[in-house]
Amino acid sequence: MFAYQRDRRYFAQMAEGLEELGAAELMRLGALEIRPSFRGLHFQADPAALYRINYQSRLASRVLAPLAVFPCYDTDHLYRKARELPWREVMGVDHTLAVFANLSNSRIRHSQYAALCLKDAIVDSFRQEAGRRPNVQRIDPDVWFSLFIENNRAVISLDTSGGSLHRRGYRRQGVEAPMQETVAAAIVQWTEWDGDRPLVDPMCGSGTLLAEAHMHHCRIPAAFLRRRFGFERLPDFNPGLWLAVKTAADRAIRAPGPGRISGSDAAADAVETARANLRRLPHGAAIRIDQLDVSRREDLRERVIVCNPPYGLRLTSPNGMEAFYRAVGDFLKRRCAGSTAFIYFGDRAMLKHIGLKPAWKRPLKNGGLDGRLAKFELYA
Repeated sequence: MFAYQRDRRYFAQMAEGLEELGAAELMRLGALEIRPSFRGLHFQADPAALYRINYQSRLASRVLAPLAVFPCYDTDHLYRKARELPWREVMGVDHTLAVFANLSNSRIRHSQYAALCLKDAIVDSFRQEAGRRPNVQRIDPDVWFSLFIENNRAVISLDTSGGSLHRRGYRRQGVEAPMQETVAAAIVQWTEWDGDRPLVDPMCGSGTLLAEAHMHHCRIPAAFLRRRFGFERLPDFNPGLWLAVKTAADRAIRAPGPGRISGSDAAADAVETARANLRRLPHGAAIRIDQLDVSRREDLRERVIVCNPPYGLRLTSPNGMEAFYRAVGDFLKRRCAGSTAFIYFGDRAMLKHIGLKPAWKRPLKNGGLDGRLAKFELYA
């Protein structure tokens, strides 16, 4: 029996700063006994809730099912303990695999070497039993395994998501500096947008914020386009229950109200990319995206405005970035009366150049950026 089968406890990886939102989301999807931890949330779930969380969570990056937990002080012990696991219960010799490892306060110093030891234990187990070994595939394997060692305590897990959940599947094309989907989904949730007022992204880039707002408003499951999940490899996977969970979620999808979501961008390639990405989602073709510089937009009064302005701009003037954000601030003050704006600053130093006092600001990491999300109330 694997560890998760004894207590039905799992671990949802979350980006830093999303833990509070993530805990509320997990609770809505049926999780119990939610407990924050390093880089995520521990929780308890029955099989239906596990499937539902993987299919509908907008904030989790991966959901891990622990297979074994044990003290671990060196790689020899790691290899021996891993060899004891019944790997044939979660994969076959013809399946491909990948292993990722993270270490914290461990006597084992190198995560790549630790991952290699776990991989060797898995393939050697198959070689001894079947006379041949499964292959490693780092891009799109059939099964993902996780190794986490903290304070010399090892947890070997199967990734029930089957790869990072931030890869929704709609973004086949991208432009420079796209926002990660889970971060965009968090921004949409922080807006508390309920569809009463139109939502607009006037600098939409490849359309990630628009897509996440559309999925939120239309109740489209976050993993709607995903072809397979890691939980299908669990020994107690219930196909009928999974079909029921998926069918119930898909039946809740609804069409957007007319003009509820729209966007624009100055770059023609960004507009075409955003349109193509949104067309992959149910009802996504209904979202209007125009090629238009933000300075030439009509007034955006009584709207919810979300945007991730381009950062790292290389403009001709010495103070190009500062001038750009001053122009954005002027547009918000003069043309957006009665609206509420949520602006992500990839370079948090630019906050002071927008010329507006935020109602609040939150630390929010996106990729390697330690940015800030700021809310601005634009009074009439």
